[in-house]
Amino acid sequence: MTSEVKFEPRVSVFLTCEVIDRPRSREASFTGLEACKHEEKTMESPSSLADRYVAVWNESDAERRRSKIVDLWIPRGRHYVGDRKVEGYDALEIRVRESYEKNVRDNANRFRAADDARRVHDVVIFHWEMLPASGEAVLARGLEFLFVDGSGKIVADYQFFPA
Repeated sequence: MTSEVKFEPRVSVFLTCEVIDRPRSREASFTGLEACKHEEKTMESPSSLADRYVAVWNESDAERRRSKIVDLWIPRGRHYVGDRKVEGYDALEIRVRESYEKNVRDNANRFRAADDARRVHDVVIFHWEMLPASGEAVLARGLEFLFVDGSGKIVADYQFFPA
């Protein structure tokens, strides 16, 4: 029995500084290594990124929410949850607004980042929690898996719920 496997061609390629700065000589090797160390030192901390990410989903003001989306994602940034995929600022804005209206505005909840954010090269992961606006009981918990670019902006966001 044989089966044919088809792969969808990939449009995006994620490269880290180790690939981009591949050294050609021993001297270049040191320079490339220093560039990678510099990139890691200047990139936003994973916990700060997680806090800014969660703040978007709690934001009540539409203009501030849009501004936070632009600050976090690249223009064609993607967000995946379940079978749903959204891409670009307009689609991200709709997705975040719908979640805000349902979970925060209408059901009086809030989101917070758990204290477990970490980064390896161009990937940041963390858990988030949904709680009552005036309480500490965790009602829901999810996992975010973010691909970020060299400037720390989100290229792709994979949300696993429940985590």
